[in-house]
Order: sequence, then C-alpha cells, then structure tokens
Amino acid sequence: MHTTPTSLTGRPVISSTGLFTPEDVITNEELVASFNAYVDRFNAEHAAAIAAGETEPLQHSSVEFIEKASGIKARHVMAKAPVLDPAIMAPRWEERGNDELSIMAEIGVKAARQALERVGRDPQDVDAVLCAASNMQRPYPAMAIEIQHALGIDGFGFDMNVACSSATFGIQTAADYIRAGNANSVLVVSPEITSGHLNWRDRDSHFIFGDVATAVLVEDAAIAPAAHWDILGTKLKTVFSNNIRNNFGFLNRAHPETEGTADKLFVQEGRKVFKEVVPMVAQMIVDEAERLGIDPHSLRRLWLHQANAGMNRLISQRVLGHEASEDESPTVLDTYANTSSAGSIIAFHKHNEDLAAGDTGLICSFGAGYSAGTVFVRKTA
Repeated sequence: MHTTPTSLTGRPVISSTGLFTPEDVITNEELVASFNAYVDRFNAEHAAAIAAGETEPLQHSSVEFIEKASGIKARHVMAKAPVLDPAIMAPRWEERGNDELSIMAEIGVKAARQALERVGRDPQDVDAVLCAASNMQRPYPAMAIEIQHALGIDGFGFDMNVACSSATFGIQTAADYIRAGNANSVLVVSPEITSGHLNWRDRDSHFIFGDVATAVLVEDAAIAPAAHWDILGTKLKTVFSNNIRNNFGFLNRAHPETEGTADKLFVQEGRKVFKEVVPMVAQMIVDEAERLGIDPHSLRRLWLHQANAGMNRLISQRVLGHEASEDESPTVLDTYANTSSAGSIIAFHKHNEDLAAGDTGLICSFGAGYSAGTVFVRKTA
C-alpha cells in the first residue's frame, strides 16, 4: 500500500541500490590475444594493398597500453565467446520473441529486484520506473514499461538517454517527482549492454566498455528505511560536443550505403574529451557544493563516473584539494571497465556501507553530450 499523501515530506532520498553483474569476464590478456589475432588476419589478407601503400597496416595492442591509457584490467560481458572470436568480434545471442522478456529488460529487472529486496519493498509500492541508459534495445515499447510490467508495478515508466550521465539525470528526475508530490517511490534502472555499441576492432577503444545493470530506489523520506541517503541537491549540465558520438539509428536506412561504417558504433576523440571534460566537471562540482553550503574539501567520498582513471584522479584532486585515496574516490573501473551511466552507481553500491551517519558524499557522472550530473548525498543513522 502507498503511504497516504498527508504523511509525505516531499524530501527525496536514496533508499536502496541494486546491481546485476554478468558472469562472463574478459581479461586484458584475453582481449589483446583476440585483437592481435584479428590484426594479423587483416594484415595478411591485405598484404598486397599494404605493400603498395594503398592500405595502412593495423597495429597490435598490448596489456600495457590498455592499462596505461585507461586503468582497466577486465570487463564483464553478456556474451564472451563471440566477442573474442576474431571472425565476429561482437556480441551474439538468440533473438527473443515479442512475448519473451527482452535481454535488456531482463538484466534491468534483476538489478531492480535486488534494490527492492534489500529494503523489503514490494513492487506494488513503487509508482514509476525510469530506464536511464546510453543505448536502448528498441525505440518502443519503452524498455521502462517492459521492466515495469515484469516487476508488477502499477504506475508509469519511460526511457531516457543522456549517454554516460543517464543514471544521475534519472536520479534528479526521480527526485523532482518526489519533490513535486507526483510520486512517492521511483526506480531508476540502468541496464548497460555497452558491448553492443563498442567497435571491438578499434585499437584505441576496444578495451573501454563492459556490461552491467544497476538500479536506484528514490523515495520520499517518510517511507524510506531508517538507514538511507538524503539527497541534498542535484545539478545537471549539458554542452554540445561531437567528441563522443554514435551515429546508429533508425534513419540509417535512409542512406544504406553507410549503414555498416565505423561511425555507427562508439567513436571518440579521447584526448579532447579528457582536456575539456575534466575542468568542466570539477568546476561544476565545486560550484554546486558551494551553492549547497558544502565545503568540497570536506566531502567524505566521491563516487565518480568510471571511464578513465586519470580523469578521476584529476577531478577528485581539484575537488578535494589533494590527491584522493582509494577510500575517498573508490574505483571499480579496473574490474568492470566503463559501464557508461552505471559506473558511478556501481561505485556507490559497493562502497557506501562503511560511511558513518552524517557523512556527505557525491555521486557524479559525465560523458557524451557533453553531459554531467551531480547528486550530493548525506548518510542517515
């Protein structure tokens, strides 16, 4: 049963989180062996053109290169064997019928159920589901509505995509519903099957992404469990940039001659992204902390977007005023890789229980768009 409106506070909190992690893991060693086998095959098949100067030979990758560039050591995926097959290098699974739960909804449901079970919440007590992720399996019916149906939630749902910032944008949207009294309990679900939009044959990016699903339960403080996280404030920002782009979409059929080109997968200008995003995000965090009356140097923990270890190191240093320890800015990037919008939520999910009542922290994401979102939180008793 929903709490009656007269007892509500209009104050949004994070009651719980959930996490689904695929069983299959690809290590950097496995990834490099696969990639280099593909390179050798390509160079052999195009030997004549390479010798004539008509085609550039592909270069091998290495574990050292990947770890120095990103800090990533492994990633979870929904389909390991086809990704590592030099003849395929993409995920593969059986297509599901329209009467079956789609794969994206399936992992989203698993994360959502964990979030609900951790606080003993019945799905019937939830008012809305927001599916916030960087890539949707289909345009309609909305993935959120399918997840809502599978969970047995009587309410509403919709999809939202702001790339790597989708989850924090979803949290603010959910918080705004609570503040406005339009919902008491909202699930923000982020199923990220990023292996589907990654070019596994691109040396500069084939190591970046991994698959996962997260869920965040945002509720009115009146119905939240005693141990929860008060949402002190949220801030969103977007600045248009082409430096991270994916041109795949339903209009590709209008120009079929380029449907299979590399720009229909993830592409980025990594150095430009690094140079432009780090100062933008760091300043955004500091400004919002000051607006909320929070000394940024006093933040107990930063749960940052998990895209690049170097970016997180610089951002946390600018915010905290010193180089952050692993305790102050925990990393899941090394084992999960970049999971797009789910990264900061994984870090929060795995690294928040040791904080004491009254501790203040920050969930922050940033990525394509450019987009950035901050969620300042404080732990209750």
